[in-house]
Amino acid sequence: MNYPVKKLFIPVLFFCLPFSSMAWGVLGHRIVGQIADTYLTKQTKKEIYKILGNESIAMCSNWPDFIKSDPSMKYLDPWHYINLKSGLSETELKNYLATDTVTDAYTRINWLTAQLKNKKLEPEKKIFYLRFLVHLVGDLHQPLHIGRYEDLGGNRIKVNWFKEPTNLHSVWDSKLVDFQQLSYTEYAASINFSTKVQRVAWQSEPVSEWIWQSYQHAEKIYGDIKPDDNLSYNYNFKFIGVVNQQLLRGGVHLAGLLNEIFD
Repeated sequence: MNYPVKKLFIPVLFFCLPFSSMAWGVLGHRIVGQIADTYLTKQTKKEIYKILGNESIAMCSNWPDFIKSDPSMKYLDPWHYINLKSGLSETELKNYLATDTVTDAYTRINWLTAQLKNKKLEPEKKIFYLRFLVHLVGDLHQPLHIGRYEDLGGNRIKVNWFKEPTNLHSVWDSKLVDFQQLSYTEYAASINFSTKVQRVAWQSEPVSEWIWQSYQHAEKIYGDIKPDDNLSYNYNFKFIGVVNQQLLRGGVHLAGLLNEIFD
C-alpha cells in the first residue's frame, strides 16, 4: 500500500501552534529520541544524517504531532494509536496483531520500516517516513495509546491534576513528565541506565511485544482510576516508575529498530 506524501512547508512556527493530545507530549518524545541517539551505531548515524541533516532524532520526534494543525494531514491521525478491548490475554492480543490490517500504529510502524529499507526511496519520502517512525515508536510506549476505543484512550475520562480539570490521556501524555521539571536532555540522562544484556534482550523483542507491555500497563492504569478523581503527588509517586521505564524502553527499542534499518 502506498501513501501520498504531500509537500509541506514546515516553518519554525509549528513549535508555537496549538496541538491536540499527543503521546508523551513534546518533552516525552524528545526524551525517547535522545535516549535512542546514545545507542545508534556510527553507520546508522551517518545514514540518518544523510536524511535529516543537522536535525536530531530528538528534535524530529514531534513533527508528526505538529503537522496535525494542517487539516490536509487529518488522514494521518489513526497512525498514532491502536485501540484494543479490555481483558485480552497475551495470546489473544498477539493473534489479533498477526492478522491486523487496520491503519494503526502497529501496521504503520511495520510499513514505515519496510519503506525505509528501500535504498531507492525518494529523499522527500525518507524524511517524512523517518520522522514518523521515530514518533510512532514513542507513541506505542505511552500506555494509553494502546487504549480503549470507547473512551478514546482515556481522552473521555475526566480527572483533575492538582485540582485543574484535564483528562486521563493528557496526564499520561504530558502532566506526569512535565511534573518532573527537567529538560529533555536532563530527563534522558537521569533515566538512561540499562545493561548491555538488557538492551540486547529488549532490542530482540518484536513490535507486538512492545504493544503487549504497554497494554498491560494500560489495563492497570484503567483499573486504578475513576472519573473525576483528583490526581496529585500520590499518583506521581505511584506511576512515575512506569513512565520512566516506558520512556527508557522506547528509546532502546527505537535505537534497535533504526540500527536494523540503516546499519
